[in-house]
Amino acid sequence: ITNDAFLILMATSAILLTAAILDFEALKKGKLAVVEPVYALEVPITALLAFVVISEGLAALEIFLVVLLITGLVLVSLRSHHSALKRWIEKGVIMGIIASLFMGAANFLVGFASRITNPLLTNWFVNVFLAGIALFYILSHHRGKRLISDIAANKKLIVAVGVVDNLAWISFAIAATVIPIAIAIAISESYIALAALLGVLINKEVLANHQKLGLVTALGSAVALAALVA
Repeated sequence: ITNDAFLILMATSAILLTAAILDFEALKKGKLAVVEPVYALEVPITALLAFVVISEGLAALEIFLVVLLITGLVLVSLRSHHSALKRWIEKGVIMGIIASLFMGAANFLVGFASRITNPLLTNWFVNVFLAGIALFYILSHHRGKRLISDIAANKKLIVAVGVVDNLAWISFAIAATVIPIAIAIAISESYIALAALLGVLINKEVLANHQKLGLVTALGSAVALAALVA
């Protein structure tokens, strides 16, 4: 690892840690259903950084599809309670917006770091950094015994989350090395629409008309983007 690469990996880890803390704080202060629409901000922030820092531009059709996908994600996330102004000025929403700004920066840095090193090294470095910080915090607050008991009580959940989360980040990192980072993050953010679709198919949830339109728009745009860069 060169000195420059090391500094970028450190910055990636620190910003991702900050984004995660802000994200959890947003979910503590507000409800997921309330702050969910602002998560779509990650896409334009990531795309803007890719354009400014590494001059990675998109073709007109790609920009159109990314904008269409973001619009679809926002429509899927919007619920009836979002019509009330007080919902948009809750602390959780403001915190969610700030978290999305940091998460957009983290997305870009993960993609950029994966290009100058490699996807596996980037994810390994970030995991070691986050684990070290978390372990230091837990031990310094004398919560070691609680950590061990929590792990023992939730082995399957911890393993499942760890495996799935790492597979997701590694997949994104690999994608960012072969296609524009903005497109990689746009396609990956379509999980919001997929979650809504699973809610309809499995939980028999009922979507409003604008949510149905957003679902079709987001998934269609994601498929079109994937086909365009394939």
